[in-house]
Amino acid sequence: MLLSDLAGKEIINLHDGAKLGLVGDADLDISLNGTVEAIILASRGGFSGFWSSRGDRDHDQLVIPWQTIKKVGSEVIIIDLHDKFDNNR
Repeated sequence: MLLSDLAGKEIINLHDGAKLGLVGDADLDISLNGTVEAIILASRGGFSGFWSSRGDRDHDQLVIPWQTIKKVGSEVIIIDLHDKFDNNR
């Protein structure tokens, strides 16, 4: 699978049905051997990202471990993340 295959896909949490964001708005955590460890999404908390300082925005991230990905479809990526708040950086 190419990185371009993931771009633009909506990430949906199977656990609660929440839309977590687009892969285009994400960073990838890649290990030294080139495997993807996690997708890192920026928080979509309304104006808080606009008004907060850069240091605050660095902490408003959701880390989605690659192991939680259940299915990559043509338009969405389905993950099973039970408690997204435990995965914030």
